[in-house]
Amino acid sequence: MRILKDRILAEGRVLPGNILNVGSFLNQQADIDLYNEIGREFARRFSGERVSRILTIEASGIGIACITAQYFKVPVVFARKFRTKTIGNDLYGAEVSSYTHGVDYTVVVPRSYIKREDSVLLIDDFLANGCALEGLVSLTRAAGARLAGAGVVIEKGFQPGGRRLRERNIRVESLVVIGGMDAETGIRFLDPVQPTEARTVIR
Repeated sequence: MRILKDRILAEGRVLPGNILNVGSFLNQQADIDLYNEIGREFARRFSGERVSRILTIEASGIGIACITAQYFKVPVVFARKFRTKTIGNDLYGAEVSSYTHGVDYTVVVPRSYIKREDSVLLIDDFLANGCALEGLVSLTRAAGARLAGAGVVIEKGFQPGGRRLRERNIRVESLVVIGGMDAETGIRFLDPVQPTEARTVIR
């Protein structure tokens, strides 16, 4: 997705520990025009799938999931990292480790929000080690719902998350795949193709 690659190259900052800061347009500050393009692209890629729910995890994925849901005309459900007094006890839960924050969470979703008859599309902003998406997969399967696939804005192709999910026959559609990055040499992109195919480095 050229518009997304251009923004990453223009505004993304590579931080120690393989962290990519894109807060100026994707996370803390949201470029809604870009979000619309992202949502439209996810809708195009998953146009052949039945989708009745979009599931994400708080907090950065919520905005992207909401924009995407407008194209599918379905509700958005987000897994909470922290239980509140209003959420009740009838929940699906899954353990998730945050690569960026170095913290483990138990994410939860009320059972009434995902039904057995649902077909769930997962949406997230980043895919690195895959822990967040694996947690969402666990929630979906605990509900007995169908998993339509996972839409990811930025995948770090040099980390194992995408490979692990695809090895489980989960359809993962990443809009941008990063092949490597550091503060001195910059960011290198890969063609977002299946791991069984040859990947070409785009500089």
